[in-house]
Amino acid sequence: FDLVALPTAQVFPFEVATDWLREVAGRAMDSYHRWMQVSAFATLGGCPALNVPVGFDGKSRPMGMQLIGPPRGDLAVLRAGAAYEATLPWQAGAS
Repeated sequence: FDLVALPTAQVFPFEVATDWLREVAGRAMDSYHRWMQVSAFATLGGCPALNVPVGFDGKSRPMGMQLIGPPRGDLAVLRAGAAYEATLPWQAGAS
């Protein structure tokens, strides 16, 4: 594969008073790490990964997309992330 694109998290950010989510989409989360397991695949596979912003929900909470490349594909992941970010409307005028 060239790159794999996945959500960075299963949910939007939650209230600071919440230690960790006990349920996501009707599925019980048995540990703090379970709700973030979607971001563990790259680390476990030894693959480079990068998070890029994709937008916001109705409460202005951010969401990201992780781009995962093959082992030693760091440069391709960084280039893809930079190219994607350059298309984002809130990047206009950023330096």
